[in-house]
Amino acid sequence: MDTSRLGSRSVPASPHPHEDLLAHLARTTALAPGEAARVVAEVLAYFAETTEEYVRRRHGELQARGLTNDRIFARLGGELAARRVAAPQLTARQLRRMVYG
Repeated sequence: MDTSRLGSRSVPASPHPHEDLLAHLARTTALAPGEAARVVAEVLAYFAETTEEYVRRRHGELQARGLTNDRIFARLGGELAARRVAAPQLTARQLRRMVYG
């Protein structure tokens, strides 16, 4: 019995949660689908950092460039003010209200 094809028809591959974004990037850039998926994963990981993780990472990066703490903390204050935040977790009812009012 040829088992190399088992499951290929019966279990569809689960779609990427950002499938529409990946398709858009592949269509509008020179990125291959795999490259687009890696870029999206990197961006999501970047924005998933907590404030504390972000501050620690950026402090280390800026310190490695030779900036003093006074300059680092002033810069971090500005960066944090401009940083996007994750949406709160919404219930089905809240989502429904957004759609239907």
